[in-house]
Amino acid sequence: MVTARSSRRRGRRNRDRHGRGLRGPLFPSTLPAASTRAEKFDALVLDALEPIEARWRTELTKLDVAVDDVPEVPDGATPDGVLADSGVPLARLVQAGVDRRGQPTRARIVLYRRPLEARAKDGADLAGLIHDVLVEQVATYLGLDPGVVEGEG
Repeated sequence: MVTARSSRRRGRRNRDRHGRGLRGPLFPSTLPAASTRAEKFDALVLDALEPIEARWRTELTKLDVAVDDVPEVPDGATPDGVLADSGVPLARLVQAGVDRRGQPTRARIVLYRRPLEARAKDGADLAGLIHDVLVEQVATYLGLDPGVVEGEG
């Protein structure tokens, strides 16, 4: 049998002892403020990739761009294709190859969100850092100078 006291407690899980508290989301999901840090980072990556992809569309058709929260760093030496700052990986270029099942894989650039966010002072600095890292990694993938990828040379 359920008593009145236990049914009241069940209804107050998200409330403080005075019956106050959040009754729903703080912001509607359509507003940018409702986005998580990971979603905001993904949007910055897409914004930074857009001008690079517009310029190098045909050369980048077999390249994927991905985001991981933190890098998986094996003990010992830094793997090939890793762009690091003070030994902390910021991004990695994984060349095309074959997976464990023998299936071909596409080349991809993996950006590491948490190390990049830790090095940025604010949102504008983070956007610039993401752009610089993407330019560097795309230049490595294409075998070009970063200034050429950027459109400076």
